[in-house]
Amino acid sequence: MILITGASRGIGKYLLTHYHQAGFPVSGTWHSTPPEDDLAGHYHQVDITDPLSIDHWLDALGDRLSQLVLINCAGSNYNAFAHKANLKTWEKVLATNLTGTFTLIRALLPSMREQGYGRIINFSSIVAQSGVPGTSAYAASKAGLWGMTKSIAAENASRGITINNLNLGYFDIGMITEVPEALREVIRSRIPYGNFGDPVNILNAVEFLIQSNYINGSSIDINGALH
Repeated sequence: MILITGASRGIGKYLLTHYHQAGFPVSGTWHSTPPEDDLAGHYHQVDITDPLSIDHWLDALGDRLSQLVLINCAGSNYNAFAHKANLKTWEKVLATNLTGTFTLIRALLPSMREQGYGRIINFSSIVAQSGVPGTSAYAASKAGLWGMTKSIAAENASRGITINNLNLGYFDIGMITEVPEALREVIRSRIPYGNFGDPVNILNAVEFLIQSNYINGSSIDINGALH
């Protein structure tokens, strides 16, 4: 079964729609943005920072939890220069993007280890690599995934479980659509490829990692050569 967090919009919704149409058993989460389409029956409202909320979701899925693929798309953002940042809001970003991702992985690892199979794919970001002003919370949370991933990979590789990160650049989907057009042009001009990415590139990478058993603890850049 394919589990996708943050699946009511953006790339999470794109992936859930694809896998549903391809006939895979799939379940997605939403937190603050409810789904608005005919796939609503494949969603659960889940707060990934709350272990009880995660347990309720997994209990509802019951014996369908086999051959597990977990795709961690859920995340939050906060823009502020460090010297002006609100500490509580800053911590909330890490609680969702890093600790929440870990909490869900931790909840699923026993089943994956028992079954001898698991695929975990985390979404990190070019922002953690490039030093974008005002993004210290988001960048720290996404960079934290790299170290966490390597440790979990080493702990579970012998049990048929892989965990990897995709470091995403700017794609024609999700948060970039909320950026003013003038700023979008500035970002686009910095990308050597010359444009935002087609989300099919993310899908291709996800498929590659699902099918691979020897790529583990890695971070793969998908950014049109932007650094």
